[in-house]
Amino acid sequence: MSDADDRRSWLADRVRAGELTVAPGVFDMVSARIADRFGFDALYATGYGISASHLGVPDAGIATYTDMVARVARICAGVEAPVIADADTGFGGLLNVHHTVRGYEDAGVAAVQLEDQEFPKKCGHAAGRTVVPVADMVTKIEVALDARRNADLLVIARTDARTSLGLDEAIARGRAYAEAGADVVFVESPENLDEFRSISRAIDAPLMANLVEGGFSPIVDREILADLGFAIVISPVTALLAAAAAMEHAYRHLHEHGTSANLNQPVLPISDMHELMGFGDVWSFDERWSQT
Repeated sequence: MSDADDRRSWLADRVRAGELTVAPGVFDMVSARIADRFGFDALYATGYGISASHLGVPDAGIATYTDMVARVARICAGVEAPVIADADTGFGGLLNVHHTVRGYEDAGVAAVQLEDQEFPKKCGHAAGRTVVPVADMVTKIEVALDARRNADLLVIARTDARTSLGLDEAIARGRAYAEAGADVVFVESPENLDEFRSISRAIDAPLMANLVEGGFSPIVDREILADLGFAIVISPVTALLAAAAAMEHAYRHLHEHGTSANLNQPVLPISDMHELMGFGDVWSFDERWSQT
């Protein structure tokens, strides 16, 4: 069994046992390595963050399968934690969904997330989202389940119906997706705690919650989500937004003052960054081979 299979089995067992899995968003190797140091249950490869950091574009269906799978594979190879990966709508029709699930599995992910938006999709905490018919998403889920080689690769089915069609429709879709065999159901954008409660009561499946600072949903305490029976909670852009704010502050200071003198902001020492990026291995290599 490969390391990737071990991670899949570990995460699948955890989700099926009803233990809450906390997964922060990562979007490049700096964020992935920093997050991995803290021993999180899993990491979430965020489509929003990868679209922004790699391409400089909005999370609106512009990032391609090739863009995403390359970044996801690199993240999986560089961390110890299981990786849950955003696969948007599957990047096309049913054949593309099959190809996407296979490709993400080959990349090493422990879970793949697919959504019921029409293409081009949009960020789940942005306006202008529309959804496909329920039957289309059910078929997409069935294709995804058929595509995976390892039954422990979790298929997460997301519905974006809450914002445009209301909570009842979103719950109905979540139930249909659970009946279709989705391992985890993800109702995007509940608008208050009572809606989280309604979702947990109505859908008999492991559930995922998405907490976005400034988004449509409240930031709910982990203990409350665990009590409600949620299986996974992601904070996909917390680190991205924090990093963007820190960079904006640093660049403003440099623009105004010319250097970082008196920069009133935490800065990682360059020696710590060397360690994070693996310079120790480089120096060990140099020491070994300089004596031959």
